[in-house]
Amino acid sequence: MINAKEIYLSYDENRFIIKKGAFHIRPKEFVFIGGASGSGKSTLLKSFYGDIALKHGKLIIDGHDMSSPRSKILRDVRKNIGVIFQDYKLVKEWTIEENIMLPLKINGYSNDVSKQQAIKLLSHVKLSHREGFYPSELSGGEQQRVAVARALAHNPKIIIADEPTGNLDDYSADLVWNLLKNANEQLGITIVVVTHRVPKNFGIAFRQLSIEDGVIYEVC
Repeated sequence: MINAKEIYLSYDENRFIIKKGAFHIRPKEFVFIGGASGSGKSTLLKSFYGDIALKHGKLIIDGHDMSSPRSKILRDVRKNIGVIFQDYKLVKEWTIEENIMLPLKINGYSNDVSKQQAIKLLSHVKLSHREGFYPSELSGGEQQRVAVARALAHNPKIIIADEPTGNLDDYSADLVWNLLKNANEQLGITIVVVTHRVPKNFGIAFRQLSIEDGVIYEVC
């Protein structure tokens, strides 16, 4: 599903953030990525959907070689990836249904189909009572649940999440973790999450990677 061989990532030529990155994430796995602030966790996630290019090495995402990503490869990769950001990244001028519809519209679904899926997902994330609301009218936890719904909207094979509960209270964080666990267990979606803290008593099997001094290693 995700296979990295000797990858190097940086924003300039003077300092590599990730060095000799090598790991393999199999289909349907739930994987946490940890490390200190500034260690490169978010940078690594960005490479999965082509937001930062490799300097060296080879990265395969769902069978697609990201070593020299062309526009068509990026489109194909992104069709199968859902992304959840710590700061939600919802379009404030759109209703929450319209935000959820976005990846569906990008992938060519009709407005009617996109709307039906959005309403279904609002129910799934327990926000049907907020239909027609705008992001600014929701709490942080509710906005993150909308972000989870948006990530699920186009039935991705992979969901990558960057500190999805970092700004949330315990109750909202638990809701988000349960949504991600259900997506993994019930839908078979591969989940990759950057977090400073793995939840206790998580309840499902998972693997843990960590980044230290640019090197990625498995936590046993």
